[in-house]
Parts: sequence; C-alpha cells; structure tokens
Amino acid sequence: MSAKNSNASTIMTALVLCLVCSVMVAAVAVGLKPKQNENALLDLNKNVLVAAGQFDPATDTNAVVVDRIKDFEIKLIDMQTGEFISDDVIQAQGINVETYDMGKASKTPSMSSTLTNDIVRIGRVPKYGKVYIQRAADGSPKLIVMPFYGYGLWGTIYGLVTLEGDMNTIKGVSFYQHKETPGLGALIEEDWWRDTWVGKRVYNDQGQIITGITKAGNSRENYIDGISGATLTGRGVNNMIQFWLGEDGYKPFLDNLRQKYGKGA
Repeated sequence: MSAKNSNASTIMTALVLCLVCSVMVAAVAVGLKPKQNENALLDLNKNVLVAAGQFDPATDTNAVVVDRIKDFEIKLIDMQTGEFISDDVIQAQGINVETYDMGKASKTPSMSSTLTNDIVRIGRVPKYGKVYIQRAADGSPKLIVMPFYGYGLWGTIYGLVTLEGDMNTIKGVSFYQHKETPGLGALIEEDWWRDTWVGKRVYNDQGQIITGITKAGNSRENYIDGISGATLTGRGVNNMIQFWLGEDGYKPFLDNLRQKYGKGA
C-alpha cells in the first residue's frame, strides 16, 4: 500500500477538511451575528406595535416598523420602586436601552434578585424593567407597552401587554417567542384569541388584579376564556399576567404614573 493511500493519510485529510469547514462555519456565524441581532430587534419592535394595535401584517413593511417604533420612548424602570432609571445610571452601567433584555438580565445575579413567590417559574426577577411609552399631546402616557415572560407548557413564553393611558385598560397583547404545542397552546398567537384581551380592566378600585384566564367556557367579567386543550399554557399565561402586573412586576411603576397624572385604578 502506497503512503498516499494509507490510513494516516485518510485521517489527516479528514481532519484538514473538518478544520476548514469549522473555520468557514464559525466565520459565517460571526459575520451574520450583527444581521441576526438586527432581525431580532426588528421582530421585537414589530411585536411592540402588534401589542399596541399599530401593526397591519397585510400592509406594513419593515421600514414602517422602523419608522413607527420611533413614536415610543424606551425607558428602564426600577422594578421595586417603579421609578425611571436615570440616563447617568444607564450610561454608568453600559446598558443599551434599546437592546436591553430582561430575560438575560434575570440570569445575572448583579442585575436581578431571587423570587420568593415564583408563580411564573423564572427563578429571578430583573432589577430593571423595560417599558415602551407613547405619549399624548399633553405629555401624559397614551399607551404603555410592557414585556413579560414565564414558563408555559414546554418552555418560556415571551410576550408584551399594552395598557391604555388610564394605566388600567388592556389595549392588546402579543406573544413572540414560545415552545407551546402547535394547534393548541400555540394558538395564543392567533388574532382571534389575542383580540379577546382588548378592553379588559386590570385592577379594581382597591388596586387588586381582576383579570386573567378562566377555564374555556367559564366566562367571568374581565377574564379571558382559555383555549380548549391548552389548559397548562393558559395557566402559564394567567400566572404571567398576574405576576407582571402585580407588586413584583409593573404595578409600582403604574401606580406612580396614576398618581402623577391623576388616574384612578
């Protein structure tokens, strides 16, 4: 057997090919990363507009999304006090507000705290929350879009809920990332179900949460009927709404806005 056809030569050729292919794949992955991040941000912004009822998939292009999202201020808030985080603090911590990810922040001990009442099964809550605010002509909030997330049936569900300027009436919801069962839990993305949230009140006069999801067919004022066959997904979404609009979520922030702008609960 010649040296050219030896086992060593075959193995060496295979190793060289693997090395070349690995370098090519890594180079492509690194080269495409900025584009992937850009697309992820575009998708998030599109869903902000969906939750705000300001996106028409039949006519609105990516350029429309880029232009329309500029109508919203993107702010970070202290989840405990509900106060806005100053630009100086944001700059000192090197945070990019536009790309700030609450889910990733909750996995960093210095940027989050352990939950004691973890009904959404996320373990830790981020120190800073992210909100999108569209203002009316007098400067008061017209719409407030708030990200939320928590565990569904098979994994974490990510969504957005929008309240109107009274900080109490739901304008819309959107779900943009999940692992729920196609044809069942995944129906949370469908317009017909998302539309059932519109106009529901979140709090009563005592500031208690009065919305959520009921068992399908078991109607209840301000609650949304769950999806038949998707009980655990509905329970997960119900827990997310209860948690993120509660005291450990956005309620301190919303209470501050109500007090500042003279809005009742």
